[in-house]
Amino acid sequence: MEKKSLFKGVYNWTFLLIFIAAVVLVNIIGAYLYFRYDATADKRFSLSQGTIDFLTENEDYNNRLSLKIYLEGNLPAELKRFRNAVEDKLKEFKQYAGNRLEYEFIDPNAGSEEDKRALWEDLYAKAKGIMPMGLSYMKDGTQTQMLLWPGARIEYGGSTVNHIQFLPGTPEGKYYTLGEQFDAQIQNSINNLEYMLISALRRSTQKEKQRIAFLQGHGELSYQQTQRVRSLISPYYKVEDIYLNDSLDALKGVKGLIIARPTRPLSEKDKYLIDQFLMKGGRLMCFLDKLELNKDTLAMKGIAHTTRYNLELDKMLFDYGIKVNDNYVIDVRCAPKAIPSSKTPLIPWFFDVRATQTNHPIARNLDPVMLRYVSEVQFVGNSTTNVSSPILTSSTNSSVTGLAPLISLAFPMNYGPNPILAQNPEDEDNKLCLAGLVEGHFESHYKNRIVDAFAKNPEVKFSEKSIKEGKVLVVGNGTFIENSYDSMPGKNGKMLYRPTAFNGLRFDETMAKIEGMQPLVYGNQEFFQNLVDYMMGDNSVLDLRSKQIDVHAIDKEKVKREAGFYKMVNMVVPSLTIIIIAFIIFFLRRRRYTRN
Repeated sequence: MEKKSLFKGVYNWTFLLIFIAAVVLVNIIGAYLYFRYDATADKRFSLSQGTIDFLTENEDYNNRLSLKIYLEGNLPAELKRFRNAVEDKLKEFKQYAGNRLEYEFIDPNAGSEEDKRALWEDLYAKAKGIMPMGLSYMKDGTQTQMLLWPGARIEYGGSTVNHIQFLPGTPEGKYYTLGEQFDAQIQNSINNLEYMLISALRRSTQKEKQRIAFLQGHGELSYQQTQRVRSLISPYYKVEDIYLNDSLDALKGVKGLIIARPTRPLSEKDKYLIDQFLMKGGRLMCFLDKLELNKDTLAMKGIAHTTRYNLELDKMLFDYGIKVNDNYVIDVRCAPKAIPSSKTPLIPWFFDVRATQTNHPIARNLDPVMLRYVSEVQFVGNSTTNVSSPILTSSTNSSVTGLAPLISLAFPMNYGPNPILAQNPEDEDNKLCLAGLVEGHFESHYKNRIVDAFAKNPEVKFSEKSIKEGKVLVVGNGTFIENSYDSMPGKNGKMLYRPTAFNGLRFDETMAKIEGMQPLVYGNQEFFQNLVDYMMGDNSVLDLRSKQIDVHAIDKEKVKREAGFYKMVNMVVPSLTIIIIAFIIFFLRRRRYTRN
């Protein structure tokens, strides 16, 4: 009996030691391995394929990337959650990048006052680095204020090359307060973490920037009018203005050409240069207004005529398989217009179309794009080799005006409170194309009709067909990339221009708040970025910008109605489970020891 008890004791102790060793081993392995399974329907916690490709491709960066994140220390719970989200995302990055990526969390409020001030000035970098954020919150019954530096510094090749701003900064003396608004900001930043990180890493390791040119010389939008969109793409591309001036080498080395709302006709020579640019694999992006409307006249008199712009581009674009009509699209899915003198101060303005996105990577999952006075885009020709894709469309309840229409503020009043602009307003066939893309190999517009001035030039190397695959994208609106601006004299006497509003909307907020209505959020900024990236062949961040994360609102009525039931479940089920387990254990012990 003693021998049996001794054996049983040894067995129990051996089993216990093996169990403890297994637990310790699992924890040691877990400290070096990082793994999690994304069970969400929208895959919000999974890296996109573009991110994985960038992190695993050795040619993208050879030196080590080092990130110093200044989100450490005694942080409130909301900031701690965000800090942990950043660390989780970087752990996922490191799974693919390996030793080429390292990161460190630093407390910017540690050390002496002198050390902190020196670090803060270094981080701020004269407003070119990380913007500080003031935060005010209650702690232990007292109001606490702290200065945070919600960003990171990126070092590559032994020097600081870039900064990331995770959360918005605040002006000196201003503070955020904890609450629903701040929680929403935190959640939005968590949703955009992958994009913020990978776009900053991409900028930091970029070896050479492709050239994008804004065409000038035909009444196009000026530098001042396009400062906003230029600032979006300039971190990734070399952006410049180009005057063709009949020069054969004007577009040499240019990968993308933007024609932004020309108002004067292009000469045959200029069109020939653009045509040959496309034949060599160029990317042509056209933002065209086919009609001119005097909005001041419309506001003063309530009615205004439209006139056609003669751009001399129609036949050339037609040969590429796309055209823009001389009309306006009207859509029930639109923005309201304020009419101060009217009995109804806000009317649905069918001409301010909130464009519907398609499944194309450029527009997928974006918020509606605001296109004011947009014309219909149509695909033409019977090319079997080129791919034609609508990018933005109107809704199913939409229609078009006649050619060069008369515009009246009274126009929406003719349709009553429930306007129907198309037969069968639920029919998908009613959708009209507002932005379209043609990609593939093109035939030259000047095939069999080369310009005489170039035909006699021995340096001209005319191509009748595309040498490389090209892309042509046309948006039936030129003003959606325009910003207004003001000016101020600089120190050297030159005028400095500051962009203000973006086509009636603040570009940095993309939010139009109208009294008495829910805010309307527009995706113009993301659309333009996606458009340029796709046209230039860089799809690494398209999936990130178009990634849709559904944040489902809590049904407050349901919570109120069923709160008692769930409270009862939370109190009764755990207690009942413990009681049942206790009875089972009691029963098993009684049965076992009764037999002995």
